[in-house]
Amino acid sequence: MIRVLSVFGTRPEAIKLAPVVRALAQRPAHFESRICLTGQHREMLDQVMGVFGLRADRDLALMSPGQSPAEVASRVLVALPPVLRELRPDLVLVQGDTMTTFAAAFAAQLERIPVGHVEAGLRSGDRWNPFPEELNRRLVTPLARLHFAPTGTARAALLAEGVPEDEIHLTGNTAIDALLETLRPDYRFLDPALAALDASRRLVLVTTHRRESFGAPLRAICAAVRELARLRPDCDFVLPMHPNPEVRASVREILGPVAQVRLIEPVAYREFCQLMARAYLILTDSGGIQEEAPALDVPVLVLREVTERPEGVAAGAARLVGTGRKIVPAALELLDDREAHRRMASARNPYGDGKAALRIADAIAAGDWCAPDGLRAA
Repeated sequence: MIRVLSVFGTRPEAIKLAPVVRALAQRPAHFESRICLTGQHREMLDQVMGVFGLRADRDLALMSPGQSPAEVASRVLVALPPVLRELRPDLVLVQGDTMTTFAAAFAAQLERIPVGHVEAGLRSGDRWNPFPEELNRRLVTPLARLHFAPTGTARAALLAEGVPEDEIHLTGNTAIDALLETLRPDYRFLDPALAALDASRRLVLVTTHRRESFGAPLRAICAAVRELARLRPDCDFVLPMHPNPEVRASVREILGPVAQVRLIEPVAYREFCQLMARAYLILTDSGGIQEEAPALDVPVLVLREVTERPEGVAAGAARLVGTGRKIVPAALELLDDREAHRRMASARNPYGDGKAALRIADAIAAGDWCAPDGLRAA
């Protein structure tokens, strides 16, 4: 019996670890699966837990208003070790690139507990973009014993950094598992603003929240959306506002007066999946949406200068447009040229087949990652 403790604290982590936690729970003869939440996010995290029917065994509830990345990391490093000593997991699972990911992996290593890193090997090549995510991913790699690479590109990056080949498992991305499990063909929106959308009008979905975009880049993104709304009055624009006060201030100031732009509160995961599926075009700086949009056959313009997910760009399903002058012409091309839109919408999805969680569970069950003295004593 392998005791696995999944540690996460943000909505994206919960979405991408939920399929893994459920895959482990479906094999009780092999695994004892536990969950520890850090609470880096709160309300959005609780929504996802409810969607997937997950229950935390421990909740550190570390979120505080205006917290800095350093404060999150320091709180995790103080609060998590007692939980690790109490639960004595054989393996700690972390996901992605948040401060919870790095701090939990570091805490586990200090307790001599092996770490499995879901979505390992993503690299932008720029330590400041995305920030601090690129740093977190690089810091977790030497701490991890199992590296679950979602793509061949990620696997190659790990090999180039000297990670032993037998520690890397090519799995696909668990975001696709979660997405395919959640979509409903007969879904009706719960949010009144979304329910009121005219199905005959094209929908442009916009999300922006990255820390490195705060200030002038975020304002430039909002200005580009305002210009698109002016130039294409036959389209509707929906922007779920991130809870961060700095994001909301810029978005409301620049886009609040624009009639075609619906500024809405963050929506639950299931609702957001359906919103993505309904979109004709997505503009985003989100990493997860870069993976999800190709699975939905929706073109995506990436509002970043660099991306750690180059597979979508290489496949033709995504396009890097930055945060400035490239946004408007790129969006107009896809709104006005049906063939250009069709090419992007029909591009191959490079991020997986919806079976990543099963591959991760199989790799953990193999047990060849264990310390020489074997698993935890019962």
